[in-house]
Amino acid sequence: MTAGVLWAIFAGLTLGLYALPEKFTKDFKYENTWSLFFLLTMFVVPIIASLTLIDGYNEVFSSLPNDILIKMALASFLWGTGVMMWSKAINHIGLSLGFSLFIGTVILVGSLLPFLVDGLPPTNALLVILLGLFIVLVGIVANGRAGLIREQDEQEVESADTSEKSSTGLGILIAVGGGLLATGFSYANAVGRPVLHEASQQSGNADWITAVAVMFPIFISGGIAMTAYFLWQLSAKNAWKNFSTPHFSKNFGLISVMAVIHYAASALFAFAAFRLGDAGNTVGYAIFNTASVATAIVSGLVTGEWVNASAKARRLLYTGLGCMVVGIVLIAVGNSLV
Repeated sequence: MTAGVLWAIFAGLTLGLYALPEKFTKDFKYENTWSLFFLLTMFVVPIIASLTLIDGYNEVFSSLPNDILIKMALASFLWGTGVMMWSKAINHIGLSLGFSLFIGTVILVGSLLPFLVDGLPPTNALLVILLGLFIVLVGIVANGRAGLIREQDEQEVESADTSEKSSTGLGILIAVGGGLLATGFSYANAVGRPVLHEASQQSGNADWITAVAVMFPIFISGGIAMTAYFLWQLSAKNAWKNFSTPHFSKNFGLISVMAVIHYAASALFAFAAFRLGDAGNTVGYAIFNTASVATAIVSGLVTGEWVNASAKARRLLYTGLGCMVVGIVLIAVGNSLV
């Protein structure tokens, strides 16, 4: 149990830190950094991981019925669009708000989506889950308010033009909208996991390998949305030429680290859930998400995102984080009653 908890915390820390190297790239526009990141994390890393880790790779995926594959692909396409929007939100509002608003929205909606597949839980469990979701919603609102106040504080320190003034509000909308679409991951996982788990077990794989198998069609399908968007944006923003910068090697290394960390976070959580047993998808999920949001907020503070923010803005940020922690724990407790 203790080992599982520690792995869940480590997985959350990993996810919370994945976007940090982006702050240290040079001569790359947003389109350069994130197009390369998504190419690596959605295609290269999952393909290598799946071929390396899954025994009976062909047999496992050939067992997936076409109707389930289509449902997974469509939901994953929405998820990919949502994650792309998340990267855009981080660019607008930073790690702290980008993570808390996006993941908070994912938890808020994603916790309910599996009920569409499995049906409603018992009344006592449903009430606890709904209470947890309400508290998470309060946390999201508090964090959004903190971001708007921070923007006002920064405008008092230095002059900002009109486009900059709308950046935080736009970033909040993008983060929440991206979170709504990203809940497609939860639906795709709920639909595809049972079939892939059975096939994976028949091929002699460990329980946690199921997560690697599930992530493969989700990441590939999600990557299609991102590829189309960034091919268009690289041309529209005339950003292809930025890949020829003298800093390309350094940037490629930093972005590769981002891609591996982003994928590894999911794999580490899968391993943590396996070690936790029956508590893996409840207590483990709560620990994982709480650790990731907390890490991102601390990273944002350390890298100076809130250096010009007032005490009021910081209090709202901490209040929002506290609400999300409490809400996620309640959701975990509710799921454990199912």
